[in-house]
Amino acid sequence: MKHTLHIGLIPIARPTFDVALAAEMMERIRASLDGLGCAIHGPNDLIMDLDGVRAAAAELLSEPVDLLLAFQASFADSTMVTELARTLTGAPLLLWALPEERTGGRLRLNSFCGINLAGHALRRAGFNYDYVYAQPEDEAALRKLTTLARAGRVRRTLRSARVGRFGLNPDGFEPCQFDGDALAARLGVQVVQRGLNEVFDGARAASVSAVEPVLANLAERVDGLHELEQEPLRKTLGAYVTLGRLADENGFNGLAVRCWPEFFTELGGAACGAMSMLTDEMTPCACEADVNGAVTGLMLQGLSGEPAFGTDIVGWDLERDETVLWHCGLAPLSMCDPDFRPRTTVHSNRKKPLLMEFPLKRGRVTIARLSQATGEYRLVVGAGEMQVAPMSYTGTSGVLKFDRPAQEVLDTIMQEGLDHHISLTYGDHLDALLALAKLLELPVLRLA
Repeated sequence: MKHTLHIGLIPIARPTFDVALAAEMMERIRASLDGLGCAIHGPNDLIMDLDGVRAAAAELLSEPVDLLLAFQASFADSTMVTELARTLTGAPLLLWALPEERTGGRLRLNSFCGINLAGHALRRAGFNYDYVYAQPEDEAALRKLTTLARAGRVRRTLRSARVGRFGLNPDGFEPCQFDGDALAARLGVQVVQRGLNEVFDGARAASVSAVEPVLANLAERVDGLHELEQEPLRKTLGAYVTLGRLADENGFNGLAVRCWPEFFTELGGAACGAMSMLTDEMTPCACEADVNGAVTGLMLQGLSGEPAFGTDIVGWDLERDETVLWHCGLAPLSMCDPDFRPRTTVHSNRKKPLLMEFPLKRGRVTIARLSQATGEYRLVVGAGEMQVAPMSYTGTSGVLKFDRPAQEVLDTIMQEGLDHHISLTYGDHLDALLALAKLLELPVLRLA
């Protein structure tokens, strides 16, 4: 799912420089942003004074801006950019300056001096920013812009995000604990505690008309549904319907669900299949009531536009430099190896359906975990290549080669006492993830 990036474009100039050339540069940057498919917000003309900046900033306050671009079309002092930073605090700020040819004649734009002044003023005032120094069509500069905008979009999403937590984490699963005050203060995420009985009552009461379409749709995507015990299967599908309804009714962007033992012992089904389907529909779900895992999923799917999978690391082949990932049957079906027909199964320990069963597809993956292993929040990040491999165990599993040697990753995990859950999404999003950590002022620990 590709998201449109919303760019607040403020083109700054002064009438004492070459206004015609500055206007040409403004049109060129607009064309570049159009070519990227961005939605551009802001004035169509150059802004020459503080009143113009104030008016433009006031209009942008009502727009969903992922990145604020102060485009230094010509020299100007720092007052206009500083005003932007004071007014529009919700989006990352990027200063863009333009190189000029050394002609021996007039310095027509003096653009860099403008962002140099602005950067000094912003730093003294305590504002964060980034910059590029390039022509409007420069590919590296545009990549940096989109990377920052993607990070800004995820930060904007997190500031209004709500995670529904159903049940409590199991005893002895400290990584599934969370600090609600810190999440709200640092990220803006609100956690809403609910009871498991709300899910179980809804699952039991789910109507045939609600469950049958889900069953029919799923039968087209997986094998083995009709070989399962049907009553517990329908309870799991009822849980899927109920959790989806509760997410819609309460504005939950992600879910953290206590999946065992009560789903097996009290409902008589399994949470895994329900959460797999919801995650595939971009409502990231974390088992064992793991709120930090659900928030990590929100981060990753926001950057990639694709689902994120929360998993355990269960083994290492240090000679082959491989890491084995596994979870009961929680991975979204979109991550299945295309050469493997996904099938359904029962939980390996509890013998209840519904679980998905398949190996993860080959490809580049980005790894993350919002971790409290030190007591304070930080972001664990990494990257690697998922390998073509048969299923390691029943359920959903994959074989990963980290960008660093497996022994080094293993040493880091154990020496740092990191969480047993880690999340992944497909694609190379590490730069955007690091940009997001910077925006959120989260310390970073790199696995790769």
